[in-house]
This record gives sequence, C-alpha cells and structure tokens, in this order.
Amino acid sequence: MILPAASGPAGSEIVLPAYGRGALSDLLPAVLAALGVPDAPNPLGLAPTRRACVFLVDGMGARLIEHNAEVAPFLARALRAGRDLTAGFPSTTAASIGSLGTGLPSGASGMLGYRVLVPGTSQMINLLRWDAPVDPVQWQPHETLFERAEREGIEVTQVTAPRFQDSGLTRSVLRGGAFSGAESLPNRVAGALHILDDAADRDARALVYLYYADLDAAGHLNGVDSESWRQQLAVVDATVRELADRLPAGTALYVTADHGMVDIPADRRVDVDEDPELQVGVRLLGGEGRARHVYARPGAARDVLQIWREALEDVAIVRSRQEAVYEGWFGPPESVDDRLAPRIGDVVAALLEDWAVVATRREKLESRLLGMHGSLSAAEQEIPLLVFGPDGASGW
Repeated sequence: MILPAASGPAGSEIVLPAYGRGALSDLLPAVLAALGVPDAPNPLGLAPTRRACVFLVDGMGARLIEHNAEVAPFLARALRAGRDLTAGFPSTTAASIGSLGTGLPSGASGMLGYRVLVPGTSQMINLLRWDAPVDPVQWQPHETLFERAEREGIEVTQVTAPRFQDSGLTRSVLRGGAFSGAESLPNRVAGALHILDDAADRDARALVYLYYADLDAAGHLNGVDSESWRQQLAVVDATVRELADRLPAGTALYVTADHGMVDIPADRRVDVDEDPELQVGVRLLGGEGRARHVYARPGAARDVLQIWREALEDVAIVRSRQEAVYEGWFGPPESVDDRLAPRIGDVVAALLEDWAVVATRREKLESRLLGMHGSLSAAEQEIPLLVFGPDGASGW
C-alpha cells in the first residue's frame, strides 16, 4: 500500500508493509502450502511442488534490479514476469529474517529492529550480532517454519556461511532442519542442487534455504550506485540463472530479498551526537540510521515525541509507539504482542527520501556506511518474488 506521508515534505510517499497479502512474512507459509502442509496459508497463490529452494539475497531491492537491468538481465526479465513483496518494518535484516523464519510480522515475532531494548533493563541488543546475554529461544519462542516443515515430514536444509550455524539469529528464527555450511556462493549453489537432486531421486519433499550477503555488504560500504555493487548484482544474476537452469523436476525456486537500500549523502545525515536538542529526554537510541527506536527517560516520552517530530518534520515520519502500532508498521495492530511492545521505542522515526539519523560517537561504524536501509520508502520496502518451476517455467 502506498500512502502520502502524513508528516513529511509535500509529495513524499511511504510504502506500508502488505502483511497477510504480500509481505516477506507470507512467503514461507505459502511455500509450505505449496509443499502440501495442511492449513498453511497461501496468500501468494504458489503452485504445488514436491521440492522448494528459497534463495534470499540480502539487500536486493526490486527497484534496484529495475535500475540496473543492464547488468542483471535475467533478474530484470523475471521481475517483469513476477511480483513484488514488501519487506516489513523495519526493513532490515534481523527483522526481515525473523519474519521469513517465523511467518510473523516483527510485532509478533519480537524481531523489531537492528538494535533494540531488552525490556526491564538498560541494555540494548544487536539482533544481528546477538551481543547481549539473552536466550534466543526465549526472545523468540514461536515455532519456526523450518520446525513446522520438519514436523510435517519435509526435509529442511539451510545452506549458508558456516559462521551462521550457531548464531543467535539462527537459533531464534531459523532453527530446525539440517545446516550445510559453505563459504563461497558457487559451493553453496552446488550444495543446494545436490540436496535437491538427491531428494528428487527419492521423490522426497524437501525445502532448501539458500542465503547470500555480499550484495548487501557492497551496498553498505560503497553504495548501490557503485561499480562493486553492480558487479555483485551480476554475480547474483548468473547464479539465479544457473539455479533455474539446473532445477530437478518437481522443484520450484523462489528468489527474494530482505530489503532494498538507499545511498545517503554526507549532507543528508542528522547527527544525534552533535545535536543537544535531540538528546533531551532520551535514555537510549536504538534502531539504525533509516529507522530509529528512541527510548525516553521515565515521564519524558511526550516531550521526546514533540522534539523529534518538530526537529525532523521535513525529513522523517515520527510516531509514538502507540501510533506506529495502530498504523500497522509492525503488523496488524491486533498481532502486536503486548509483552513485546516495550522493545519498540517510545518514539519511532522512519526517515524519508535519502536522509538518515546517525550517531557518530556511539555508532562509529554504522554512521560511516554509504548505503542504508530500514525505512518505508519503495527503494527499501519493495523486494522481488521471482518464481521458477516447479517444472522450469519462470514468472507468474
């Protein structure tokens, strides 16, 4: 859904996540339905298949594919025949992988951003690095979709970098099934195809999850308008073509992403650490440059909301926690778990256009990134769903 921004410059637009109709959180439930799991919802209308490979490319926004069609002709052609999904809010890896793995929007899974408050403490947790002593299963106790698939007799394998096998993010939202670690993308592809071929030989139902992060890394470091980013996109283009060409019979390939990205110019960065006004009443700063969770000192939430709203009126949509929940940022309002709501900032800011709110002293590395994501723009929210198979046909 595209709506005018209620508090932003004239003509600004935001894309609200299409939870339950076409969000990333709807993908794996639909894949399980295609694999024959009873009662699994299929809002995406995926056709039945015996085997499925879900290939998630970190940072590959649909609009970025369109803008770089000359270096990714296979992806661009498939995108014209496919459809877009929305990433969910915030449009960042921890939240999106959480939604993919659980089938739940961030407000139900509790995977609410890059850096969020551990309720009842003064401690923050980075949900990518899992840098706080928090049990991943207690943080996200819902059954994952990999666990559900296993329970239904589907052979599940995750194929990605070995370092992710025991990470907090994996244990919280991607637990279940087997893990096959491989450093290089060609080795991951070869491993995924071997698993699918073996399952096809036995006519077994199988689900393979394949993940690639280097495109996102190139965008953060060099920007999505860089040659290094385009080179990475060309690698992904060739990889998807190879996967599609080599799918065994009765197998579907679903290519998607967790978010897109926006390049942030040096003069479009608001530095909280250099702005005393934006520090008034603030206890902790969470989220990231394009999507901020602002945790207020006791009794100061209304003042912080007013200050941030006035200071950022031309560059951000600023909401109270209650307003953001009501407007459906974190899922349908009724789906947001009241017990998890304190993980959301008292104030939430979604940056517009190519603006960011950085903290150059507290977040030295993140503040230097050229490419950022997390907000509600089309460039960040709209991600591809490219479907190949189950018998080799591409598109919808």
